[in-house]
Amino acid sequence: MRYSPEALQAFVQTAESGSFSAAARALGKSQSTISMAIANLEIDLGLSLFDRSGHKPRLTGAGQRVLAQAQEILQASQRLDELAIRLASHVEPRLSMAISDFWQADHHEQLLNRFSERFPDIEFECMIAEDEDVIALLQQGRAHLGVIRSQPRLPGEIALSRLQIKPEIAIWLHHAHPLAGRAQVTLNDLRPLRQLRLNTWQHNDRPQATGRVWSAPSYLLLLEMAEQGFGWAELPRWLVAQFGHDLLRELPVAGWPQQINVDAVWNRTRPPGPAGQWMLDQLCAQRAEPKGPGEEGE
Repeated sequence: MRYSPEALQAFVQTAESGSFSAAARALGKSQSTISMAIANLEIDLGLSLFDRSGHKPRLTGAGQRVLAQAQEILQASQRLDELAIRLASHVEPRLSMAISDFWQADHHEQLLNRFSERFPDIEFECMIAEDEDVIALLQQGRAHLGVIRSQPRLPGEIALSRLQIKPEIAIWLHHAHPLAGRAQVTLNDLRPLRQLRLNTWQHNDRPQATGRVWSAPSYLLLLEMAEQGFGWAELPRWLVAQFGHDLLRELPVAGWPQQINVDAVWNRTRPPGPAGQWMLDQLCAQRAEPKGPGEEGE
């Protein structure tokens, strides 16, 4: 091969990040290293991949064509690395996993029982985190795996695999509030009330709510505030069913409840070891159990 995987990674990350400096931050390298790697790749290929005449580099026509091929090469390399890890006999001594409250407790219990039997001597850490906080933990090397609701955008170094479960999120309010007894509730009806809103520690691009808003970095904290009558909240249905103490009522708002896609995520630059790969395989193989007649969700 005339070009290195590092050069392909620098090229793909720059294309996805929009600048050499952003790619350098994502890959933990200097900007000069990224620029040199891409320049060498252009020499090796005999092509100009970026138009550097503007404030930010823009892919040339050739660069757009090369990008798709480079992504395929890196994905194939990642699959080979993962296969090698699965076949290796060296198991990591510690596994750290960050999970969203969208991940149902019964799924988690079953998975941990199997994990304990398979890897009895591994130190295991489980953290509750949401959205950007999970991504930050993976980027920092603080977590090896994450289970997270699907994000509109992910950094280039974060890989994902879509899980087969689709939990539901609905709008909930304390049962004593007058709106809780209404046959139909609109979003306009909710505007005068306090909204209890998820707000992660990390910066996010979601539009900020205005008006009377309280926030917390986890759905469980939002659930507790809703139970105490402080406002309405969007909450995973399973979480309310298991921990809600029958104090909340689901509001009949048009377009709700909503199904949520959930992904397993990891840092492709720090792939999990054999135990983490086993955990990832199990996560991706799990299916949501069908509900019986008369059960919630019918």
